[in-house]
Amino acid sequence: MPETGDAQPQAQNPAATVLQAELNQGMALHRQGKLADAERCYGEVLQRQPDHFDALHLLGIIACQTRRTERGVELIKRAIGLNPKVAEAHYNLGNALRDLKRCEEALASYHKAIALKPEFAVAHNNLGTALADLKRHEEALASYDRALTVRPDFAEALANRGLVLTALGRLSEARAALERAVELEPCNVKYRYSLADITPFVAGDAHLAALEKLAEDSATLSVGDRIELHFTLGKAYEDVGQHAKALSQWLVGNALKRQQITYNEGTTLGMLDRVRASFTFELIRTWQNFGNPSPVPVFIVGMARSGSTLVEQILASHPQVFGGGELKHFEEAVKGIKTKFGGAAIYPELVSAMTDEDFRDLGARYLAEIERLAPESIRITDKKPGNFMFCGLIHLALPNSRIIHTIRDPVDTCLSCFSKLFTEGQDYTYDLAELGRYYNHYQALMAHWHCVLPPSRILDVRYEEVVADLEGQARRIIAHCGLNWDSRCLAFHQTERPILTASAAQVRQPIYNSSVGRWRVHEEALRPLLAELGLRRSYTPRTPGMT
Repeated sequence: MPETGDAQPQAQNPAATVLQAELNQGMALHRQGKLADAERCYGEVLQRQPDHFDALHLLGIIACQTRRTERGVELIKRAIGLNPKVAEAHYNLGNALRDLKRCEEALASYHKAIALKPEFAVAHNNLGTALADLKRHEEALASYDRALTVRPDFAEALANRGLVLTALGRLSEARAALERAVELEPCNVKYRYSLADITPFVAGDAHLAALEKLAEDSATLSVGDRIELHFTLGKAYEDVGQHAKALSQWLVGNALKRQQITYNEGTTLGMLDRVRASFTFELIRTWQNFGNPSPVPVFIVGMARSGSTLVEQILASHPQVFGGGELKHFEEAVKGIKTKFGGAAIYPELVSAMTDEDFRDLGARYLAEIERLAPESIRITDKKPGNFMFCGLIHLALPNSRIIHTIRDPVDTCLSCFSKLFTEGQDYTYDLAELGRYYNHYQALMAHWHCVLPPSRILDVRYEEVVADLEGQARRIIAHCGLNWDSRCLAFHQTERPILTASAAQVRQPIYNSSVGRWRVHEEALRPLLAELGLRRSYTPRTPGMT
């Protein structure tokens, strides 16, 4: 049950006694997880006394717990209006606002909670998490440190600190924080998952033995914890060379995850097909010279796990480039254009109704957002892989932007996706056959962009070629972005910048080739994927570039 604080004192008269009894019953039911019954009790209190602080506050908490977060915010704000001196109410409001991605507002609520209750450790911790969401990493670390000053054994704050340190590339500190969190809560799968993500397992590893012990008792774990445990064990077994066991764990973990999500394959693949149909050569030729002329944006697109983080890290090592990471700004700018055309307008069909002014406006909206990140930079990268579906629109809105398409062996790409538990999106990755079909549609769309966009508009960068010839490929990438060569791009692993993707630990290392051809030891188990990709056993990888 979330933080509620002490019940607020009520006037002691017969009516108040009845109310308090009803409230107490609701709180008991709430603690037992019987939310519907608790909600009924709190509602009856409010029927008798509409301005009852505790009932409003607790109803707001239940609304948030049952995914009615907007309603929860409304109720908690009403409670705070009655009594603004309860730190726990501000704290719970902050949690609700953060769930709604309203992180700036959440910060204000956490600060109010802490002002009322300076030793409020969980508020310091959640303030840190909201700051991390906003990429204010050093401030987030300071908040976690304050939480740990109050509660030195606060495992969640230690784990969160480890995640931020991982993003910052301070891996030895991150491991120390996560190891301490695991030591404090050895049955917490999430902490073990985060630690495993940045720690290579070795034969006889005590952490692997502990994971296997947890697996023996997995019936006591939640579904979410079981999913994370399977992915963690898969990574551990892969590290120590037990490949069959690794794939077995990934198969189970992915199957469980697939049951928990709603993925409409027809809608998703249909969208990619509709994009191909909408962006004709004639449409591109008609509108390609009207967008915003800025050369600042560099889009890095492709499948997840295809080397996009490596390419961005190479670019971000150039002194004139700011690595923006995975940004949602272009998609948000497209939503802004959709609003102009009315609620019925959808992408990609709305493009046929856009004018030269619309294309310029779309480019300007996006540019205004990314330039806030680094106003002085000559180039700013956006490595959201899924922007591959917008390449035609990017060309029309920002004709002088650069587009880099990262490519990796199809099976290595798909296996790498299948072995990762993504924090959000990538719902097509949890079933081998669905993953293969998605890859085919992605590849067809990229081939379409190469056909309808001007020659050399998109630079294909193949992961295997970067591994084999770092300097040669790095020079191609830098030249494509219209920049002079800088040798610091070869020492990309030494560049200090936050990295928030699943590759955060890998790109802190010099170039390595151990991931090339990784799939071959799993060939037999990958038959559903190979079948969808149209590949036979022991196939020879395609030549570099699109085919």
